[in-house]
Amino acid sequence: MYIIAIAWLYVAFLMAVSETSLVAGVMTFIFYGLLPCALLLWILGAPQRKRNKKKPESD
Repeated sequence: MYIIAIAWLYVAFLMAVSETSLVAGVMTFIFYGLLPCALLLWILGAPQRKRNKKKPESD
């Protein structure tokens, strides 16, 4: 799952580098790269978080 996120961020970074201004590049990276990637990882990580919450603490 993380390899897909890394590849997506790489593509978004290349898109941001090709923008004409710094502000456009940063906004492209945030809105095409970071936000969708964070949302995807958060949604796909929900089952694991639920399992970790149910698992009792064993010290």
